[in-house]
Amino acid sequence: MGSEQIVRVSAPAKINLGLHVLGKRPDGYHNIETVFVAIGWCDELEFRPSDTLELICSDPRLPTDKTNLCMAAASLMAKACGVDVGATIHLEKHIPYGAGLGGGSSDAAATMRGLSRLWGVTVRDEELVAVAAQLGSDVPFFLNARPSVGEGRGEMLTALERVILPPFVTVVVPNVQVSTADAYASLRPEKRTRPPLGTMMSSGEATDWKGVLRNEFEASIFSMVPELAGIKEKLYDAGAVYASMSGSGSAVYGLFQDEQGASRAAQMGKHRSWYGRMLV
Repeated sequence: MGSEQIVRVSAPAKINLGLHVLGKRPDGYHNIETVFVAIGWCDELEFRPSDTLELICSDPRLPTDKTNLCMAAASLMAKACGVDVGATIHLEKHIPYGAGLGGGSSDAAATMRGLSRLWGVTVRDEELVAVAAQLGSDVPFFLNARPSVGEGRGEMLTALERVILPPFVTVVVPNVQVSTADAYASLRPEKRTRPPLGTMMSSGEATDWKGVLRNEFEASIFSMVPELAGIKEKLYDAGAVYASMSGSGSAVYGLFQDEQGASRAAQMGKHRSWYGRMLV
């Protein structure tokens, strides 16, 4: 392992296309059904050889000790691979955290991929997934980041062959964080027929999803944070063919057929405490 070796890995954000909460499990988690899709908003990670494990982050608000998922992932990878060397990890943070975009989980998966390259170790896919599942429910998705139906806690993945999204995605992140624990605690069970998400993705178009494809966290979260409901409506007003909260919030995204509408939606928070970003 040369001293000049550097490994660079991108860690994309995700959005959820539909999110069904199917009930609480004996282990305290909830069974869900959702579709994960990666989007072009990425953190960047750089890995260099070192005798110890160390994390440096561009955002001083984030911890860099073992409570950070990158450090937790690095420790688990070292143990799983029987590696006794370390690494210096530099995390350039771009994805907002606490927004339902999966940035921390993606960073953890990127750490696993980056360290396996830096350390020159080969880890079987099932071992990687087992390690990822220990870190968080959606970390396994980010190992490959292919559009997938997530079931169980979100870690049981079925890759989708066909997901056709409109060409433009605008994500609006207000200056508010939503606790995932509070989101689950405020849920009210829904007794209704839920469309199979995999079937909807493979046979339908985004123009068919409004009013049908639902994130079941929205009812309770929107009642707690009405501003999020307002953002969703403004995305529709700007021309989105489909809009939804991602995960348990607070990010809300809109899918657009035209660049003008997507750009207009990205600018709408300019004079508010919102951050809008258009992705192609």
